[in-house]
Amino acid sequence: MTQTTFTPRVFSGIKPSGGLTLGNYLGAIKRFVGMQGEMETVYCVVDMHAITVWQDPKELANATREVAAGYLAAGLDPTQSILFNQSQVSAHAELGWIFNCVARVGWMNRMTQFKDKAGSNAEKVSLGLYAYPSLMAADILLYHATHVPVGEDQKQHVELTRDIAHKFNHDFKVDFFPETTPVIDGPATRIMNLRDGTKKMSKSGESDMERINMTDDADKIAKKFKKAKTDPTPLPETYEGLNDRPEARNLVEIYAALSDMTPQAVIADYAGAGWGQFKPALADLAVAKLAPISSEMARLMDDPAEIDRILATGAEKARAIAEPILKQTYDIVGFLRS
Repeated sequence: MTQTTFTPRVFSGIKPSGGLTLGNYLGAIKRFVGMQGEMETVYCVVDMHAITVWQDPKELANATREVAAGYLAAGLDPTQSILFNQSQVSAHAELGWIFNCVARVGWMNRMTQFKDKAGSNAEKVSLGLYAYPSLMAADILLYHATHVPVGEDQKQHVELTRDIAHKFNHDFKVDFFPETTPVIDGPATRIMNLRDGTKKMSKSGESDMERINMTDDADKIAKKFKKAKTDPTPLPETYEGLNDRPEARNLVEIYAALSDMTPQAVIADYAGAGWGQFKPALADLAVAKLAPISSEMARLMDDPAEIDRILATGAEKARAIAEPILKQTYDIVGFLRS
């Protein structure tokens, strides 16, 4: 079998549910923008994934625009990258069904995110929540994506994508889908709660003070960082000194990610500093980096027709890549098409 050479291409997406947080920005969007120009980049608002749990239809449409606004406000250029929402490209669902038939139930049973989200209520959640990693694999492989920037919590799903690609290629004796590489690099690939450094920053957390929303204005951003939970001990001399200090480590890693420094370099600058010095410095940095994005998001959301136009144009570009790959998949599987 001839080894196929795949065009380097990035694919990733964000789910439009609950609003964007600093975790979405540092763990995803900032990295997406940074990869523009390095290779072909395809970015998505994965609204089909959002409905694995109930969504109010009007709120879902608004949330989809808000995620798109976040991409654009952070610097994503729709002339350099393809930006669209998933439901406008029906090939995602079509390939998702084929992959449902390739993936094994045992593989799905090992997905830790389903266990975390379903909890003790697993019998009552939607089938979509159980099977969505298969759709995620379709999202990626529909574009023959070779690289997927993800946070640590999504690495398992990219590994499943590789398993599905390998099994499809093996079963049909082809070299058609690439084995995608997860891209997990830089500080703060997993942003934690500002009130509990052992928990991931979440859109659905109980208190608004535990997260930075990308729609927060400068005053809110500064207030939340100044009130973030810490411990009584000053910053250590080495990064290793942050072990077993989750809140301290989280704030240092956020500073590093916002300033494009390593956590080690941040510690070198602030070794021995107390929180009365470090937290205001972090607040000032966060306001300088995030407040302009918040303001631009607000401006974009005042013109929903322009967001819709950008997403529609992006969907047309996405279909131009996806539809030939889906047609070839149909031929490989043996689906009869008139």
